[in-house]
Amino acid sequence: MASADLKAELLCSICMEIYTDPVTLPCGHSFCRDCITRTWEHQEYIRTNKCPECMKTYQRRPELKRNLRLHNIAEAFREQEENEVFCTYCDSPVPAVKSCLTCQISMCGDHLRKHNKTVEHTLEAPIPSLGKHVCPVHKKTLAYYCTQDSTCICATCHLLGDHIGHPVEPLDEASRKKKEKLGNLLETVTLEREEAEKRVQNLKDHNRHVEDTTASVIVKVVALISGIRRQLDKLESKVLSEISEQQQQISKSVSNMIWQLEIEKKKMVQKMCQIQKLCDTIDPLSFLEDVDRSDFFMERIKERERDSDKDNAVKDFDEGAILKTLCTGLSSMLLGSDIWFSMHEPSAILLDINTAGDNVDIADDMKTASYSQKQKYLQTLESFECSQVMSVKNLSSGRHYWDVEVSSAGWWMVGVCYPSIDRRGVSSWIGNNKKSWCLYRSDNVYSVVHDSRVTPLPLKSSCNRLRIHLDFEAGQLTFYEKRNPMRHLYTFTTTFTEPVRAAFSVCEDTVYHGNGWVKIISSQ
Repeated sequence: MASADLKAELLCSICMEIYTDPVTLPCGHSFCRDCITRTWEHQEYIRTNKCPECMKTYQRRPELKRNLRLHNIAEAFREQEENEVFCTYCDSPVPAVKSCLTCQISMCGDHLRKHNKTVEHTLEAPIPSLGKHVCPVHKKTLAYYCTQDSTCICATCHLLGDHIGHPVEPLDEASRKKKEKLGNLLETVTLEREEAEKRVQNLKDHNRHVEDTTASVIVKVVALISGIRRQLDKLESKVLSEISEQQQQISKSVSNMIWQLEIEKKKMVQKMCQIQKLCDTIDPLSFLEDVDRSDFFMERIKERERDSDKDNAVKDFDEGAILKTLCTGLSSMLLGSDIWFSMHEPSAILLDINTAGDNVDIADDMKTASYSQKQKYLQTLESFECSQVMSVKNLSSGRHYWDVEVSSAGWWMVGVCYPSIDRRGVSSWIGNNKKSWCLYRSDNVYSVVHDSRVTPLPLKSSCNRLRIHLDFEAGQLTFYEKRNPMRHLYTFTTTFTEPVRAAFSVCEDTVYHGNGWVKIISSQ
């Protein structure tokens, strides 16, 4: 009974076999190294490592420390179990008292007495795996190890058989030496394996760091392109305005000149009549006197000079000025673009327990909100009537982002809201009013909501991690799926008239019977 109880304590809860190379987690539970390693590899897709016994979650995979004492106990028990000999004849396991080398059987006390009455055979203490311990030639116990031929032999083999004169050692001594060598080899291989595991863990940590860095760079690039796009729109508007203004000025100048020329044309018609009248004069003396008095020739020279000046005053379209404005704007835009890549850390987002509504459970670290069947907190004027909560900190300027992990089951919404949002009624849900913007997922499809207007997105969910990016001055709230690579889901564009706070809603899924939860995973 005691042996059975001990064996139960030496069983790995994953493979249900006696421990092999046992390791112990910080929570105190032990497992075979291979078993817990494979288990955590299967958990890689959710990026958490849980103890299979107590379900304690480790955000970072803990170092697997070898439990040497447990290893020694397990090995001793396994060896004892393997060496235990039972009676060949008994139906149930009954310990043997003797083994017959001639018959190659083991017997309990009762069967031994019957055996002694029939024949006289060589009897030895109980021998495990009897057939392996008997010399196939001389039918005697294998008691020695021939180091020359690397084989186990009996005394007759050494004295009279094929191994006469060969160097031999008692089996116990030869086994001890071999075990000592294997033990040294095991220590070396174990150290090499631990070193390999550390390298694997370092590489995984590096890969996660690269993923996080990539995600951060993607956010910055999207912000950069969005900023450049806004500046390009402004530059386009400015250049088109200059083009239109220049064209209008030239058109106005040309129209004014045409008007003046029309007046000149009328004057010219009058002069033509006067000249024609003079040309019709018959008396030469009168003609010459009238012509000299009018001085038409000098007036015509001055008119030509004025016409030439007017023609020179007409401006052509100045493409160079437009090109200069365009190049100056583009150059300024590119020179100032590096500010978009300034390093910034995730915003410090903590949940305000005073705003937690009915059926919301806030974790001790103030970063996880989950749906609960029971009301958890005393309701005040600040508390939501619905299962909703918002953050403590107001965000009133700059760019901010925070990462969240969301439940696969249940129902949730993530977004931002003004602190002045209603706390009671249907309009208090984020998205159901003009003071909030949110993203939610239903049937594995995303939708966004603002002012009670639901916009389904043509995207199916591919992971349970999201990044929320807020550019307050630009009036942009952007949602991403935090995967590799980052996937843009949607961007709200508005003008924020008040500071905003992060907001989260969680509910029960009555169809699939799951509770929703949201966890902030990357805020200071």
